[in-house]
Amino acid sequence: MPDTPQIESFPSADAWAEAAADRLADALRAAVAERGRALFAGAGGSTPSPIYRRLAQADLDWSRVTVLPVDERHVPESSPDSNAALLRRTLMVGPAAAATLLPLHHAAVTVDRAAALAARALQQAGGRIDAALLGMGEDGHILSIFPGSPTLKSLLAPQLKPTVLGVPPGRDGTAPPQERISLNLPYLKGAGRVVLALTGTRKREVFQRDLGGDPATTPVAALAALGAPLDVIWTETA
Repeated sequence: MPDTPQIESFPSADAWAEAAADRLADALRAAVAERGRALFAGAGGSTPSPIYRRLAQADLDWSRVTVLPVDERHVPESSPDSNAALLRRTLMVGPAAAATLLPLHHAAVTVDRAAALAARALQQAGGRIDAALLGMGEDGHILSIFPGSPTLKSLLAPQLKPTVLGVPPGRDGTAPPQERISLNLPYLKGAGRVVLALTGTRKREVFQRDLGGDPATTPVAALAALGAPLDVIWTETA
């Protein structure tokens, strides 16, 4: 059984962001040194932005790094809701502008077809996530794996191969409110390093509560049971 992940607390947003960026950069450097290339997968939302700004300045050969969102709304990059646009705006600047963006969204196709195209492109890019930055919602969702979602068990199932799946809108007003595209959890099993970045008292409480849940239906419990090298870092306000 994997060890239960412990939350590392940081006294300031700066120390929290620096710790996350350093660990992610170390994993990417190791992958470039070993295989000549690296894959980084990053979360959307407001929480990761300070981490991305620090990671963008990391001393590594960004021309050998491919960047992708861990999940995405089924919207074009021109949309303010696009996670790809967030990565391009906050991470792929300065030295990191030399990295290659691998989008999950593809225009003029269904969400399931977009997911299939993204899965193929990810395999062609190497297929192994070397470093991943995750966030968590106050409902306990990670990636686009929402508690109660019709695709919940498919995205969590540890016996499935790593892939990318389409996520339909929630039913009767449940999350997510719109179609999404997401890596499934097995994609993180072989990752070089996974950092789950949390902020605020509420998210800390949700994480600690959900650790004791059923891994078949609780995203946090499933992530903890995965066996991936997981760092959980927390600060009150980022």
